[in-house]
Amino acid sequence: MTSYLEELSMTEADNVKRTIRDLFRQTCILQVKYDPATLIRRDNPRYETCVRHRAFIEQYLSVLGCELTHDPQEHIFRLTGEGVATERLNLTTTLLILILKLIYRDKIMGEGLNATMTTLEEMREYGKNTNLITRKLTDAEWRDALYVMRVHQMIDVPGAVKDVEDTTPIYIYSTINLYCASLDIDKIVEKYREELKEEDLEAGEEDHYEDADQ
Repeated sequence: MTSYLEELSMTEADNVKRTIRDLFRQTCILQVKYDPATLIRRDNPRYETCVRHRAFIEQYLSVLGCELTHDPQEHIFRLTGEGVATERLNLTTTLLILILKLIYRDKIMGEGLNATMTTLEEMREYGKNTNLITRKLTDAEWRDALYVMRVHQMIDVPGAVKDVEDTTPIYIYSTINLYCASLDIDKIVEKYREELKEEDLEAGEEDHYEDADQ
């Protein structure tokens, strides 16, 4: 395999290495990305590298127990297989991803396939209306969730995640569909809503017993 890279120019070999590194870091490579500052669509050079060197990358990944899968409809290369390290999402991040998916679905159905955009303000409203957010989240919880979603190419934001404010535009990519199946989203939301209700009831009962003991 090293001989393949040696036959490439130093720049192209470096592009292949960086693309493989990005696959392991973010699991997805999109064909087109938005420049959050200008809203201009730009071709992603990492995607073109996957196209040009697909056979080599597939062979390289197979040795590591991974696969390079391609979704021609969504124009996404994705790292899959047993060798892929799975990130355990906490409950808050999972709920915010669900909310993001609901917003994406509504915007696609209502506004077509243009760049879908949301804000923290809108996400809070959706969370309140669906009862998926039943308390005020801390800045750290929002920041951690946005960071995970950005790393895995679900969203993009202008500047750093730590600088995102209530009205800062958050651009949603179609990769959100990889994490929340469209057909099952309502069932998933209902499942979490019921679980949150049960947790709230249990918390209320515990508070009641503590008051009684005092």
